[in-house]
Amino acid sequence: MANNITADEIREKFSHAMSAMYQQEVPQYGSLLELVADVNLAVLENNPLLQQQLENADELARLNVERHGAIRVGKAQELATLRRLFAVMGMQPVGYYDLAQAGVPVHSTAFRPVDDTALARNPFRVFTSLLRLELIENEALRKKAAAILAKRNIFTPRCLALIDLHEEQGGLSESQANEFVKEALETFRWHSHATVDAQTYQALHDQHRLIADVVCFRGCHINHLTPRTLDIDRVQALMPEYGISPKAIIEGPPRREFQILLRQTSFKALEEPILFAGERQGTHTARFGEIEQRGIALTPKGRALYDELLLAAGSGKDNLSHQHHLQEVFSRLPDSDTLLRRQELAYFRYRLTPAGEMHRQSIKPGDDPQLLIERGWLVAQPVTYEDFLPVSAAGIFQSNLGGDGGSRSHGHASREAFEQALGAPVANEFELYQQAEDRSKRRCGLL
Repeated sequence: MANNITADEIREKFSHAMSAMYQQEVPQYGSLLELVADVNLAVLENNPLLQQQLENADELARLNVERHGAIRVGKAQELATLRRLFAVMGMQPVGYYDLAQAGVPVHSTAFRPVDDTALARNPFRVFTSLLRLELIENEALRKKAAAILAKRNIFTPRCLALIDLHEEQGGLSESQANEFVKEALETFRWHSHATVDAQTYQALHDQHRLIADVVCFRGCHINHLTPRTLDIDRVQALMPEYGISPKAIIEGPPRREFQILLRQTSFKALEEPILFAGERQGTHTARFGEIEQRGIALTPKGRALYDELLLAAGSGKDNLSHQHHLQEVFSRLPDSDTLLRRQELAYFRYRLTPAGEMHRQSIKPGDDPQLLIERGWLVAQPVTYEDFLPVSAAGIFQSNLGGDGGSRSHGHASREAFEQALGAPVANEFELYQQAEDRSKRRCGLL
């Protein structure tokens, strides 16, 4: 249809609507957005060079709209339908994460845009976890959870009809897209009425708090939305001044001159009133606010070194001492874009300078980018890490689910089972980053 709007436009509409809804549901999230905006503004005012670098890399425009959310679903059909729903917004499943290793009985993927233009416009991501019912040790409870999930439909009939329509006609008109956003939002809305009685909730909660969160409600309520900051340490320090209680430790790598991968922190999950079936009152703890600081994507070689160093560093209880310890351990990972590039530890996008454009005919495939950079013909820009870290994700989950959260999972990773439930393979994030770097090299004549 000629009057269809783009997937980018639909994603933009949806992410704005999601943020507005979450601010209404969790007022503290609004305080978090205000804090992050204040910190980002101060960083840019004090660092004009960073501001220029972000502008040149198409990073500045996306900064204030950048969000990621997280949801959890209970059955394969829900996951497969979410794949179709996110496809309407140009979001594809990228990466496989096995959180069972950290005692969280789910495995996950991230739905996100994958091409350069879409990411520059709005890199909205939704970290999506599927409950692993086989990790519920009590057989009777496992069967009961499956029966409860089998009865529910987390999508409105009109939402499903609009997904079908999108697939049939290859897009949606603006009025259809607006309706789609409104209907899709219902899947992610908070419902304070549980679908089970208090006894069932408690039995599932005792197995693992997350199991109760997934099984006992009508939808897969968004459990956090995450803005992106340019200085997460400053945000962590200021949170109490904004009436927000931060978690103890910033997850991920240490503070560096040249940021890598992803750092995350959050405020503690809220205790919210709910009504069980039979109108008995109770409380439920699941939803929280999270902040992230993103750096450069690492190659498999860089990621292997990162994982080795993070394992060696262990975890601490006090953020200040933990960050100092991390910095000492991570001294083995170069804190320089030149060294990261030379040692093939990270991904970069390349573009020709005006001088490089003038000498384009002199640039040949296979030329060393570093020599062209030193000559002033080429600029290397870090490829932003668009994905998640299993250890960070698990750390955030656990810190908001009351420490260990109950029994520890003992299952093995099952990517094949996850992809079968999803109805499609998940994309390999390393391949996507390599393709982005290769595209830029090809534009410059280096490939």
